[in-house]
Amino acid sequence: MKSPILLALALLSASIALAGPPAPKKEGIEGKDYKWNAQEGEKIEALQKKGDAKAGKEGYEICGACHLPSGAGRTDGTFPQLAGQHTTVLIKQMADIRAGLRDNPTMYPFAKELTDAQELANVSAYIEKLCIPVDHGVYEGKDAAAQIAKGKELYEKQCKECHGANGEGDKAKFYPVIAGQHYKYLLRQMTEIRDGHRRNANPDMIKVIKPYTNDQLVVISAYQASLSMPGAMCKPKAGGKKK
Repeated sequence: MKSPILLALALLSASIALAGPPAPKKEGIEGKDYKWNAQEGEKIEALQKKGDAKAGKEGYEICGACHLPSGAGRTDGTFPQLAGQHTTVLIKQMADIRAGLRDNPTMYPFAKELTDAQELANVSAYIEKLCIPVDHGVYEGKDAAAQIAKGKELYEKQCKECHGANGEGDKAKFYPVIAGQHYKYLLRQMTEIRDGHRRNANPDMIKVIKPYTNDQLVVISAYQASLSMPGAMCKPKAGGKKK
């Protein structure tokens, strides 16, 4: 099988990378001069390039060890679902991790293996073309239907404007696709943004999310994880169940 080989290669690459210098640390939301999504450096260079999805497939192999060849990530939320994500969002997040603006010590050794801005554009173009898996981590707590209904009410008040009715986000504004994303990953990221631990967070989102309680973040995440994008989702496997 190919995936165990890829995993071994990726882990070997990571071990070599971890032996080198630590990840850089760039001033984020804690700094007075922080500008979300400043158009500069490697990020703007990658955004200006035309991504080659065919070439990006090869570059993605190192990513697939954690995020899976399908881009589905892990249903427990340890690794996010990437498939179908906007190239703008992917480029920004990878560039931020490589530059030390977003703290992700697990991903940094892999992200820094991408050679240059063109490879960032290529890998992002490949990921964006992948269909969004229908089998992902959803909320499975008590009274799920009621919790999701509560989450829908909150989502439509303050989240829908940016992330869209179907969780489609906004490519031009760098707002991510959240349809098909794992519940536990969504909850973790929103909690980190609210609590000031996501250093490359959008200040506008911080203002919106800051007043939310833990229980409110749970129901919003539960609803977000239930969203699907018409025309972008993978076809359910024969005999399988759509979660």
